[in-house]
Amino acid sequence: METMTAEQAAEWGESLSFEKVWAALMEGREQMRKLREMAGELSKNVSGLNRSMGEIIETLVASQLREKSADYPYNLKRACQRVPLYDENSSIRTDIDILLSDAEWAMAVEVKRELNRKDEVDDHVRRMALVREYSLLEAAGKKLLGAIAGGVVDPDVKERAIKHKAGFFALELSGGIG
Repeated sequence: METMTAEQAAEWGESLSFEKVWAALMEGREQMRKLREMAGELSKNVSGLNRSMGEIIETLVASQLREKSADYPYNLKRACQRVPLYDENSSIRTDIDILLSDAEWAMAVEVKRELNRKDEVDDHVRRMALVREYSLLEAAGKKLLGAIAGGVVDPDVKERAIKHKAGFFALELSGGIG
């Protein structure tokens, strides 16, 4: 380790005046404030991108489900997105990402960018119970179907949805309906 000479120590001490230290602290504080602002803006941008991706996936899923419904005994050509479900006190209980319907059937679809947790199936079971309890106008008097969908769907989650007693459809954008 290198040692300081007396001259270097004196020079170093002079260069560390209170004013210089204070100015350096204030400059560091300002830089931290600017970094926090930048981080906040970045967070907003990422959040907006995530929301946009979710909306794109919902739109793609809705069109794919309308097309695929012809392969089943349904004609689910009417689609509504982000449908709120209100209780008797006009409080929002949940929302349905996509609600497809025809004269006889209604299908409530939960859409995720990435469907990778088995409990998301259970969450949709609870959501479907709310749809039955607080009937949506578009689903009133119709047979109700449930589906989960995602840009990417974990195979175990897909299997759980299909084999669940609720018998959900499971859709992955890169795959087909199960």
